[in-house]
Amino acid sequence: MSERPYITCRELIEFLHLYVSGELARHRIEEFERHLAVCPSCVNYLRSYRDTITLGKAAFTDPDQPAEKCAPEELENAVKIRLHRARQALRTLLDPTFRRAFAS
Repeated sequence: MSERPYITCRELIEFLHLYVSGELARHRIEEFERHLAVCPSCVNYLRSYRDTITLGKAAFTDPDQPAEKCAPEELENAVKIRLHRARQALRTLLDPTFRRAFAS
């Protein structure tokens, strides 16, 4: 009997917010943790994700107040741009064509 396949990095990232918030189904949590046990890149990504949440909450006097009510518009725009660039970079890294180009 063969072992079931691991979830991919892309699948992990798609459901990361649910994992961090504790809203992910138990069977999916097991799959996440199984993947994290063998993927240092995703462990680092998860750490960065959690650090970002922590730092974002610490930046405001009332962490329960929505960011759009207390963050300067420039900060909000800068964060959105950075997130967009990070997602693009991640998609590039996960793209099989890109990975094959550097495999040799």
